[in-house]
Amino acid sequence: MRKIRLGVNIDHVATLRNARNENFPNLLDVSKILKEIQVDSITVHLREDRRHIRDKDVIDLKEKNYLPLNLEMAATKEMKDLCLKILPESCCIVPERREELTTEGGLDVKNQMDYLGTFLPDLKKKMKVSLFVDPDFDQIRASKDLGVAAVELHTGKYSNLFREKKQHNELERINKAAKLCRDIGLDCHAGHGLNFENVKDISQIDEILELNVGHFLVSHSLYTGLKDTILKFMKIIDHPKSK
Repeated sequence: MRKIRLGVNIDHVATLRNARNENFPNLLDVSKILKEIQVDSITVHLREDRRHIRDKDVIDLKEKNYLPLNLEMAATKEMKDLCLKILPESCCIVPERREELTTEGGLDVKNQMDYLGTFLPDLKKKMKVSLFVDPDFDQIRASKDLGVAAVELHTGKYSNLFREKKQHNELERINKAAKLCRDIGLDCHAGHGLNFENVKDISQIDEILELNVGHFLVSHSLYTGLKDTILKFMKIIDHPKSK
């Protein structure tokens, strides 16, 4: 039986907490709920401007260790030093611009080979490393050349096109990219902009082993509760713990 993993990004729980600069909602309490419903990991993006997740959040989540921790981060010395100090189970290198509202595209691995080639080795010795890339063959092959364990395919364009019912070409592009990952020995993850409506086709691509989803799950839980929202999502993607 195929098993797909689900990582839940809790950045926007922190966004809500920071609105009052108090410790509510509490990220550790949310993490207990995620453990209870048996998602596979917790993802947080520690941004340069600390707009949601803060350093202490990452430390606390790792210390409590309710679930494996996946740290999204830019390829900067500051983030690398923090990551090596905290030692999450995995990290995902993402592009980051201070002025963007959310990550707008994949990492340009192909044109940063020299830099990433010196940046990544210390991380690869300590944890599973993935690169967040567009479903582009050149970027995927460049990622393989750098020796990372996985890529996470950026599904933002697909998600935007889905609203206009014009997603079919991008879905096929993702499908082919995932197959390339399998063929060259990279684990394939996917995420960005996924929701109840658009995730089904993505989750049925056999080569995609893991989804990382955050904003939709946190936002929809305002309507139905976090537990019920995530359990419904797990059922849609045929997660093994949803039976």
